[in-house]
Order: sequence, then structure tokens, then C-alpha cells
Amino acid sequence: MASNESIHERRLNAVPRGWGSMYPIYVDRAAGSEVFDVDGNRFIDFAAGIAVVNTGHLHPKVKAAVVEQIDHVSHTCFMITPYEPAVALAERLNHLVPGDTPKKTLFINSGAEAVENAVKIARYHTGRPGVIAFSGGFHGRTMMTLALTGKVAPYKQGFGPMPEPVFHVPYPDAYRGITVDNSLDAIAHIFKEDAGPDQIAAIIAEPVLGEGGFVPAPAELFQRLRDLCDEHGIVLISDEVQTGFARTGRLFATESFGIEPDLMTLAKSLAGGFPLSAVVGKAEIMDTPHPGAIGGTYGGNPVSCAAGLAVLDVIEEEGLVARANEIGRRIKDRLAALAEKHPEIGDIRGPGAMVAMEMVKDPETKEPAPELTKAITAAAAERGLILLSCGTYGNVVRFLAPLTTSNELLDEGLDSLEQSIAAATA
Repeated sequence: MASNESIHERRLNAVPRGWGSMYPIYVDRAAGSEVFDVDGNRFIDFAAGIAVVNTGHLHPKVKAAVVEQIDHVSHTCFMITPYEPAVALAERLNHLVPGDTPKKTLFINSGAEAVENAVKIARYHTGRPGVIAFSGGFHGRTMMTLALTGKVAPYKQGFGPMPEPVFHVPYPDAYRGITVDNSLDAIAHIFKEDAGPDQIAAIIAEPVLGEGGFVPAPAELFQRLRDLCDEHGIVLISDEVQTGFARTGRLFATESFGIEPDLMTLAKSLAGGFPLSAVVGKAEIMDTPHPGAIGGTYGGNPVSCAAGLAVLDVIEEEGLVARANEIGRRIKDRLAALAEKHPEIGDIRGPGAMVAMEMVKDPETKEPAPELTKAITAAAAERGLILLSCGTYGNVVRFLAPLTTSNELLDEGLDSLEQSIAAATA
């Protein structure tokens, strides 16, 4: 019988090292918020496939929708012979995203593809080349999205040169003393020194930095970006790949800013574990590219679209937007109590159930503690808890428990976290 060890040995010979994994744990099955490996070990999942299974692993309603769709058709290519599930999901997303302007939706496969297409659409619509992104932002691993991503290692290292013209500005971070004024001043410098606003097609930003450390944007940032983009005819793209689908205590994090972006990129939990992503945007902008200019072979796969429709049903029927806020409060309360005993927890932050703790060597200097962060995630895995790290300095532990996680499982996982922090700081 295969074991973690035997599969790992096979993996070393079969899979490139660049396609890395955090843990040598080979999954046999998963359900809800629990994962079981081939050796029979049980893990509580505080990663959710990087915010992909917000509705939990194999939610019964999502599974049933997938099985029913497979009985009809698995693939014909929407660009050849389309089908109703993709149209139905587009209609629902057009209605649900922020703003009253008429919307249209393009389906593709991954978050990176969504960002690539959003940039293509913005460039086509404006006739301009430039894009402004934020330091610490993560937008994908394809070449254009690498250029937008504001972190070199491990993403950009060795893959240059990057597509141009792309410019980066600081992302507001209250803990690190970076303000919205700093961000807007940096954009003003770009306009003055590098590229005028008439050369900028789009500004793209995450409502909460994902890989950059779960840093939430102040509402003021998106409000001032909206004004700036309106002034200069620039397309504002809100990258909701990780923040979407109830994760932040809103269906979409952008809702909390009181603005309407021109385009939104969606992926991850859109289809509850099945590959699907989307660009949803103002119809006038989405309709600019000529027929055949956007799309792809697998984009809007009928099975994934059926899953997406079920995900939206589950979020609504089970009240997962409100549940995200309950989970977030429970995690933050526990982290606050741990911070009283462990000053290495320098900051606790994040909206809804998109929570993080930043680990530092000294609470006064705020020097990042990446090695401690690694020790905590490793100790957690030994205790049956799957955790992820992130952050520009690799010193942030993030919490992405499925929004269907029970209080009992949540508390069990947090107990393991407390033990892991104690072991790592001993």
C-alpha cells in the first residue's frame, strides 16, 4: 500500500522541484474541514486549498451539482457550442458584484488567467499600455501576472525580463507605517517621472493583500483610486481572487469600500475546488474586445459552472457571510489571548475569516521573524493542523479555515496552534 514516504520518493523523480509543496502529506480524502492522508493521519484544515474550498471539502450540494452535470456534458468548449450553466452563473455574478452599472462576465480557468484577461481588456478599452500595481501584491505566476506581482522571491527570480510597462507603488500598511497618502504620492511620481496618466491602462489592487501578508486596504485607498481613475480614464481592477465568496465577511471585499470597480477578477472559491475563474466588469468595457479576442478552450467548463452555481446557493442558504465574521472573531479573540503570553505576535489583522498574525523578533523594532513562522507551521503539522504562511518577509501565519468549520473543530485547531506556538518559542 502506498504511504506518504513511498509517494514522496516517487514524486522526487516525477515532479519538478519548482512545483513545490509545503508538507510531504499525500491526501487520500477530505471532507468539510478535515483532511486524511494515505497513512491514515487526520488534519484540521486551516488552509482550505488557499481559500478555494470556502464551502468546505466536497460540500454535499456542490458534489451533487457536479455529478448531475457530468450526466449531461463535461465539455464542448463554450466558444464552439455553449451551454446554459455558464450563462446562468454569469447572470448571477453580474447581479452580485458591487455597483449598479450593467455587467458582463468572462470565464477562464485560473486566477492568473483572470488577471491576464483583465489587463488585456483594459489595454484594448483604453488603447494604453501601462499598468500600476502594488508592492507585496500577488496576481499569479504567468509572465504578465509575474510582472504585476510585487515580490521577487520565489515568484520572479530567474524568470526575467518581465513584460512592460508595469509600475509598483507602496500598499498601505498601518502596522508598518505606510499610509494611503504614501501610495497616492507614489502614483503621482509615476505620472510625473515615468508615464503620464494618458499612458496608464489600469490600476490593479487586492482589497486585502494575499501572499503579501493579509494586509487589509483602508476604504480610503480604493475610494481615492476610484476618483483618480475617473479623472484620467484609467480602468480600476479589483483583484478578488483570494478575498471573494464570503471570505472577508462580505460576499466580495470591495463591497466594504462603497465604490464600483470597472473590472473584478475572481477565482479560487468560485467553484468550490473545481478550476474556474472570471473577469466580471462593466458591460461597456467587457464588450470592447472583438469576437475571438478573449476566451479559451476550457473557460467556463460546464462542470465547474455547475459547481459555481451550487457554491453561491450554499453561501446564501447557510449564511456563510455572517459565519465568516463569527469565525474571524473567534480566531482573533484566541490570538489576542495568545499575544498576551507571546510578544512575538506583533500584529493580528484581517477582515472576516481572512485572519493573520505577524510574527516579529521584537515588538518594538517589529523586525520580521520568518524562521519562527516556519517553526510554528511545522509544529502545527506535527499536531494535525494545516497552516499557511505568507508575507513579504515570510513572517505571517494566515488562517483560512473553511467557512463551514464548526466551533468544535475551530477550537480544536486553535488548541493545536497554541501548543505549536509554545513549542516553537520554547
